[in-house]
Amino acid sequence: MLSSCGFRSTRAASRTFHLVNGFQSRGYAMAAHDILNPKLTTIDNSKLTITKTTTPKELIPNDELVFGKHFTDHMLSLEWTATDGWQPPRITPYQNLSLDPATCVFHYAFECFEGMKAYKDQKGNVRLFRPDKNMARLNRSSARIALPNFDPKAMIDLVAQFVKTDERFIPAARGYSLYLRPTMIGTQRTLGVGPPGSALLYTIASPVGPYYPTGFKAVSLEATTYAVRAWPGGVGNSKLGANYAPCIVPQMQAASRGFHQNLWLFEEAGEEWVTEVGTMNLFAAIINKDGKKELMTAPLDGTILEGVTRDSILELARERLVPEGWEVNERRFSVRELAEADKEGRMLEVFGAGTAAVVSPVRNIGWKDSMINCGLEADKEAGPIAQRMKDWIEGIQYGDETHPWSFKI
Repeated sequence: MLSSCGFRSTRAASRTFHLVNGFQSRGYAMAAHDILNPKLTTIDNSKLTITKTTTPKELIPNDELVFGKHFTDHMLSLEWTATDGWQPPRITPYQNLSLDPATCVFHYAFECFEGMKAYKDQKGNVRLFRPDKNMARLNRSSARIALPNFDPKAMIDLVAQFVKTDERFIPAARGYSLYLRPTMIGTQRTLGVGPPGSALLYTIASPVGPYYPTGFKAVSLEATTYAVRAWPGGVGNSKLGANYAPCIVPQMQAASRGFHQNLWLFEEAGEEWVTEVGTMNLFAAIINKDGKKELMTAPLDGTILEGVTRDSILELARERLVPEGWEVNERRFSVRELAEADKEGRMLEVFGAGTAAVVSPVRNIGWKDSMINCGLEADKEAGPIAQRMKDWIEGIQYGDETHPWSFKI
C-alpha cells in the first residue's frame, strides 16, 4: 500500500487494470456532468475576442532568459460551466486570476496542464511541434479528474492565434523557443468533494533558452525506492500538478547526496522496475543478452507519462535505427538489468526525454551502495543515440526537415 504522498508503507501487490475510455477502472464513478457531451466540449472560435495590452513589456535579452521567469504580454482563457459548456474564448493582457478562497482547485487539486513550445525557423515562420499530442493528453488528464474535455482542433487553432499575438517574444535563434503552458483548473466555489461545475482553461507563455546553453552536460541519478512517484491504478499517466509536488522532497534529498535527479523505481515481484527519471521519460541503449543493440523504454502501463518526446523518439528510432540493426522496445526492465549491462560491458548509453531538454544524457546511477556507469566516456557528455535524437527532433521543430509533426502557424 502507498500513502497519499507516495511513500511506501508495504510492498504493493500486483494487479491487472483495464482501460475504459482512458480511465483505469477502479470503481469510481464518472463525473456527474457528461464531460464528453458535444454540447459541453464545443468551442466556438468565431467568438474569439482579442484585447491587446496598452503597456507592452520590454523583451529580455536571450542570454538573460530563465525558464518560467518571464512571461509574454497576453494570455488565452476560456471559461466552462456544466450547464452551458465552453464560453467564448478571450485573449487578454496577462493578468492575475481572481478566485474565491473556497475555489475547489485550492482544496482538492483539480488541476492539469501541458508543456509545449513554439519555434521560429530560419525564414521567420512560427511552428508548433505535435500540438495534437499535447491536446489529446490534456483531454485525458482533465477527464481523469472530472474536469471537462474540449475540441482539440479548436484549441490548437486558439493557441496558434495566441502565439501569433505574442510572436515578438519568440527568440529568433536556434535552441530558443516560446514555452507554452495550457492549464485547466476547477473553479467552483465549494468545499464539497465532487465534480466541479465550472472550470477555467488558460494558456500563458514564457520565452526560454536552450536547456544546455553550452552543450550537453550529463547528469547523475539516484535510484529511488523509499518514495514512489506512481503506482498501478493511480494517476501517474496524467499530467496533474498533484503528481509533481510530492516529488520535490525526494529530489531535494537526492541533491543533498550529490545527484541531479531521481530515477523512480517501482518494486514488484522482487524486482525494482525502472519507470521515469525526474520529470522525464527514460531510455536505455544496451547490447542485450542476444548480442543485439537494443533501445528500450518503460511501457505505457498507467504508471508513466505518455511523453510527446518519448513517442517521437520511438517513432524515429523505428524508422531510422531499426534499419541499422537496432531493436526498439517498450518493455519492463529493472535497475538490476542496467547494473548487469554495465558490469558485463554491454551498457551503451542512458538518457531522459522531455519537452524542456529534448534529451538529457545520464552519466551514472547511484543504486544502493553501488554506482552504475551508463556508458559515457570520461570526456563525453552525450552518447551517439542521444545526440542523433536531439538533432533529428530539433531539425523537425525548427523546420530544417519537412515533416508532418511540424505545425506551421
